[in-house]
Order: sequence, then structure tokens, then C-alpha cells
Amino acid sequence: MALPTFKGGVHPPDHKELSAGAPVKEAPSPSQVLIPLSQHIGAPCKCTVKIGQEVKKGDLIGEPTGFVSAPVHSSVSGKVVALMDVPNAMGRMVPAVVIENNGKEEWAQLKDNPDYMRLAPEELREKVKDAGIVGMGGATFPTHVKLSPPKEKPVDVVIINGAECEPYLTADHRLMVESPAEVLEGLKVIMRILGVEKGYVGIESNKPDAVEKMKEAASGEAGIEVVELEVKYPQGAEKMLIKAITDREVPAGGLPMDVGVVVQNVGTALAIFEACRYGKPLIERVVTVTGRGVKNPGNLMAKIGTPVRELIEACGGLNDNPVKVVLGGPMMGFAQYTLDVPVAKGTSGVLVMSEEEHSASGKFGHCIRCGNCIDACPMGLMPSLLSIFSEKGFYEETKDYNILDCFECGTCTYVCPAKRPIVQFIRLAKSLIKR
Repeated sequence: MALPTFKGGVHPPDHKELSAGAPVKEAPSPSQVLIPLSQHIGAPCKCTVKIGQEVKKGDLIGEPTGFVSAPVHSSVSGKVVALMDVPNAMGRMVPAVVIENNGKEEWAQLKDNPDYMRLAPEELREKVKDAGIVGMGGATFPTHVKLSPPKEKPVDVVIINGAECEPYLTADHRLMVESPAEVLEGLKVIMRILGVEKGYVGIESNKPDAVEKMKEAASGEAGIEVVELEVKYPQGAEKMLIKAITDREVPAGGLPMDVGVVVQNVGTALAIFEACRYGKPLIERVVTVTGRGVKNPGNLMAKIGTPVRELIEACGGLNDNPVKVVLGGPMMGFAQYTLDVPVAKGTSGVLVMSEEEHSASGKFGHCIRCGNCIDACPMGLMPSLLSIFSEKGFYEETKDYNILDCFECGTCTYVCPAKRPIVQFIRLAKSLIKR
């Protein structure tokens, strides 16, 4: 029997064997963290600390300035030594708080609540908001906003996204293998907040150990089902996941809540559980450090604000022939110009590519009208046309061809025989249109 999936997509080599079997290890605590005040979609935070101020782990250092925003907390105990701009994963400079770690690991006062599931939905949602939780699959949309659908858009299904379809990345895989009960508790909290009785966990079939662990954790849980999915990229995209699991199609320009669904990442579910159970803010996350350009690929629990350089060193350092460092995976990640960029809430992976893994020549040809990108596009768009419009500077015209429905999965670029940077052209046009 065929496993659930969606139309289109591709099957790139996943290279997950490099780190899939590596248990999550605690990354060495950095001597200094650089914590960006904008780690989410929406309004950046307002700094709440001053240079010279002493802080503890979990202390608020950035307060939200709007509904679509999320607070930021200190990931170490120590002294604030600078307020400065630092690069984020996309190369933009953003305000950040620099804290010198005193090594004491002192926590701000947290409130443990064993009876968290008896709290009212509004109280649980407020805990999620106060913890600064955002979508940890890479989108970084503030989670409390997702958990506040308007009354005219009732939600009846929650999906935990365990597909992790991006090549190389294994952070979610390891969380499901090592902390299945906690992930499931996060799902139950989300279901309680939204008043939903049906929940799913979607996992690609190349993670049989995660499927087994999550099914064991879900056994006996009414209304919760673990769904094994076909291995195909981008299976983990929200709209693809919804189609595969529920057979509902999110309309063009629409959101998952338009078809009664809310999707949350595995890491986000775990963070929600920890916030509601222990009052723990989001100050650390699992990051996959992988690729043949690093000596010992693995999965690290890293503090937010840790320079990427230190994670690579914790995995044995660079091999002799690294040619590119990407934050995220090879399909949707961003190449870096510096290793001093800090880990943020949405940092799922650090990919160090070797010469044999990286084949780009920097040259591309004209579109040959083969249609490969159109066949592969999971959103049913015309990437070839969109890229040509963008290349020629006709940015406004791309709106007539639903360019804003593109979520920049990179499938079009992957299948292009002319090696055209299609997704980069589309990204440029989208950014200019939004501006």
C-alpha cells in the first residue's frame, strides 16, 4: 500500500546517515553569547537590559513590541557586556544582546506545575507566549499567534510535523527517538489550547525508529495517530503535510487554519511542553552539525546565541576541504559569510559542505523550456516563468502568477538542467514586492 504524500516534489539524496545515529549531546557552554532581539517573523523585541547588568538563565532581555512578536530570554547567567548588531542566518544585521557567561548556570525562578493540563486554554496559551516560543522548523512564526485562530476559522485538526524532509538534518528525528513522551505531551497541550480532539504526528518512513517510538508513546491516547509518510521533498512543508495526512488543500494565498488545521514542528511541541510544565523559556534547541566538511557530525543541544564556530569545534572542527557553510539544509538553508553568526530559535542545522558535496560552478544558462520545474513544483506554480520575469526586472508581473504562494523550497532549482538559480530569482522578486 502506497504511503501518503503529495503531487510533485523530488527525491534528493538525504545524507542523514551522517548524524541520524548520533544521540543529542550538550554543547559546551560558550564563554559569550550573542542573542538577537529579532528571532521571529514580526516585530523585533525591545531591549530590557543595560550594559553591566547581571542576568540569569531565563531572564527576559527583550520584550515584544506587538502581537506578532515573541520575547527573548538570556541563555546563560552572567553580565551584559554589549548591545550591538550581529548577522543573522540570512546575512542581515540585527540588534543583539551580548552576555559574558560566568559559568554558574544560575536560573531565574521557574514555576513547576505538575497539573499543567488542568489549566485553562487561555492560561496555557499565555505560558507559550511568555516562553518566547516560535516555529522551530525554520519559519519562526510566533507560536502563540498560531494558537489564536479567529473564531470564524475553527480548527479541528492539529498536526505535529516530524517529516524533517530537508536533506542532512536529523534534529527532529533524534527528539522523537529520545523524547517521544515529551513531544506527545506538547501535542496534547496544543490540542487542549485549540479545543481539538484529533491530532496527528507525520513522520517520513526513512525514520523507522522514530515512527516506532512515537507510536509507542501514542498508544492508548484517544484521538492521536502517528502517520508514516512517503519519503519525498518537501513533504514537511505545511501545505504538503496537510494534503498528505488529511487530503485537505489549502487555497492559494490561504493559511492552514483556512482548512481547519494547525501545524507545529516537533521541536516546537517539546518547547511547549517544557514551558507549560516547568515554566522554561526557549533558550536552547537541538542543532544538527553535519556534512563531510566537519570531522564528527552530530546533534547538539545548543544555547541560543552560541556562535556557529563553537558548534563546529564541538564536533571536531573542520576537515581539510570545506567549501561552504549553510545554516539549515542544502535546499532551503542560507550560505554564511562568517562563522560568528549565532544560533537562533530557528537554527535547525549547520551544514559544512565538502568539495565533493558542492558542485555549483557559479554559471547558469538560459531557460530551455523543459518544464521540469513546473512538474516538480509542489505548489503547482510556473517557476521558470517567474524566474525569467524576475531576471528581467518585471517584479510586479510575477504577482499575476501567484509568486507569493512560493515557499522557496528550492525544488525548481534542484531539477533545473540549466542550473538556473530559480528560487533565488523568485526570492528577490518576493522581497521587492513585499517591500
